Amino acid sequence: MHQTDRDHRTEGSEAGEGVYLNDLATGSVIELETQHHHYTLVKRPGDQVLISGHPLFCPKPVNVQVEGSIPSLPPTIPKPGFIGKGMYLLFNHPVYHSVTTSRIREIHKLG
Repeated sequence: MHQTDRDHRTEGSEAGEGVYLNDLATGSVIELETQHHHYTLVKRPGDQVLISGHPLFCPKPVNVQVEGSIPSLPPTIPKPGFIGKGMYLLFNHPVYHSVTTSRIREIHKLG
């Protein structure tokens, strides 16, 4: 990876902490702690994940399409496929459509 690629891939998140969905194998598990909830994401093919952890949007795992992360609210253009610490996750829900989480505090890759 070139230095400019690395810089581009981590810009916008705290100290560059985050993950790209395309870098994860199908079945990989990510835990996100946001300001208000604790989410579990299981990587599916492409930009799809099974997400759970929100009492309204996903009390049980729901298949959603991740748009990426945004650095601030109101929503701006997302950083595609990236889940970044200090950012807000944006995903397309089959019922609620566009959902934005609260700010991501911690990201843990479990496998």
